[in-house]
Amino acid sequence: MLFICLAFSLVAMSQKPVIRFDVKEHDFGKVKEKDGNVTYVFNFTNHGNAPLVINKVQASCGCTTPTWTKEPVEAGKKGAITVTYNTSGKSGLFTKTITVYSNDSVPQDVLIIKGEVIPIPRKN
Repeated sequence: MLFICLAFSLVAMSQKPVIRFDVKEHDFGKVKEKDGNVTYVFNFTNHGNAPLVINKVQASCGCTTPTWTKEPVEAGKKGAITVTYNTSGKSGLFTKTITVYSNDSVPQDVLIIKGEVIPIPRKN
């Protein structure tokens, strides 16, 4: 009986989600401030054998807004993290990080967006 309980415990402990992103970095290239916000979708798949839960997604600054799949992502299924960068009042090169917290055995993943904002020409 003890052996059966131990076997079930080991199987349960091996049940883990594994998050894998299609890409972890996106370069917007040159974007014009006058064109407004830019958005990119980071797609991921749960390659594990247990439901994946995204607990929190945190951007490195207030100019970057993430939204994400809130419901658990079953094994083999896909989810997404959408990241929007606000170009208003910005100029020059930018690199922003987005930290993803989940129940994966590696509880943090870092995504990166970068590019260059071409400012609106100012009249003298």
